[in-house]
Amino acid sequence: MAEEQQQLEPLSPEAEQLELLPQAEPERQYCLFRAGRERFCFSVLDVEEVVEWPNLTKVPLAPSFLMGIFNLRGSIVPVVDIALTEGRRPDLHPKHVVVASLKGEGDNDDLRIGIAADEVIGTCSTSEPLLVDEAPSEMPHCCGMLRHEDRMALALNLKKLTETFPVPVI
Repeated sequence: MAEEQQQLEPLSPEAEQLELLPQAEPERQYCLFRAGRERFCFSVLDVEEVVEWPNLTKVPLAPSFLMGIFNLRGSIVPVVDIALTEGRRPDLHPKHVVVASLKGEGDNDDLRIGIAADEVIGTCSTSEPLLVDEAPSEMPHCCGMLRHEDRMALALNLKKLTETFPVPVI
């Protein structure tokens, strides 16, 4: 038996055009919330959970942005007020805590941090990239802007957030 030679067929012009089209961006999901007057968002991959406002324990001699700590199923979580610089009204207390988790490097444990939120807006999916050029330069923990329902939300970088608002490891 003679081996049959497989011949490749040339691509049609339509198929060639499809290969030249740019590939769509992968879809990403964000958790949107409001703290003070600003809207913020985290990648849902960074968010561990959202909890109702807990009973906080104040930390003596803590920086002003550290509202306190609370116990979340045996883990101590510090709660940071990022709206401290964004204009939170002193008579309105936050209603939620967005608990985010930063994976530890090497032998280090994961770092959990709670962000005080006045309102949790929900989640949104988008394949559009973040608007990096429009991110405020005076906010080093912001890595871009996300357009959501004709409004903008500041996209937070969790690693930079923990550098901007350093909390003690408990």
